[in-house]
Amino acid sequence: MSFLWVVFTLFGAAGQVARNTMQRGLTPKLGALGATLVRFLFGFPFALLFLAAVMAWSGTALPAVNAPFALWTMMGALTQIGATALMLMTMERRSFVVTTAYLKTEPLLVALMGLLFLHDPLTPAMALAISLAMMGVAIVSVKPGALTGGLTPALLGLSSAALFAGSAIGYRGAILSLHASSFVMASTFSLAAGLTLQTALLLAWLLPFKRGTLKALAALWKPSLLAGFTGAAASQFWFLAFALATAASVRTLALVEVLFAQGVTRFVFKQKTTAREACGIALLLAGAVLIVWSSPKA
Repeated sequence: MSFLWVVFTLFGAAGQVARNTMQRGLTPKLGALGATLVRFLFGFPFALLFLAAVMAWSGTALPAVNAPFALWTMMGALTQIGATALMLMTMERRSFVVTTAYLKTEPLLVALMGLLFLHDPLTPAMALAISLAMMGVAIVSVKPGALTGGLTPALLGLSSAALFAGSAIGYRGAILSLHASSFVMASTFSLAAGLTLQTALLLAWLLPFKRGTLKALAALWKPSLLAGFTGAAASQFWFLAFALATAASVRTLALVEVLFAQGVTRFVFKQKTTAREACGIALLLAGAVLIVWSSPKA
């Protein structure tokens, strides 16, 4: 059980790469906003299906909701929406690659927030692992000089990373606050609660102000449904991992999604890996191995 979080994290990272690929395919038709909303609106029904499946499989009732759970869930849901909005604003000013580089500062922020809010341990070995992995991502993702271009994009990107970190902490706090006997039920219920809140908030905003976006989403419901399922499945694995390991450990190991993306680039698009990228991959792998070895159980 102690290393099961590793399996969940790897599946979550692979699912996130697949979801991002699908969302990119929807962007020309829906725009950046519409493609991003897919993860919430079309992921919501699948989260409910996951919850129903867990209830049927385990035969257990839903956990009792308490005040800490409600507050942690609200924190996770709201910061995730805010992080997504800031990410889109960053992408409007800088490239996708540079935006991704800013977002990958998240593991360090998660580690600090986890220590502050959840009292999750942060050992020297974990700190080294996070640093190595982040350095590897930076080398792989960003060419020298690419991060120049003004203070505003950097602040937006780093603020987005901070909110994504807050979302990870919020959702892990929600899972732990349930004190459920089954980590699977706690994780699945937390995901369903978070997506329910996000869907309600987004619909309350879209219906009066962005009906055109809703109509565009409805017209492309088939590919959006597939992207929503992939995103919900990835989130399900993230939440299962959060139940078993610290958010810092999960989000650091999740950086292997960069390796999955490199694999797609190498084998699907037949693009060669440069020496600089190979060096970054080696650092990322070293950080991933070290975080697995040094991470305490939840």
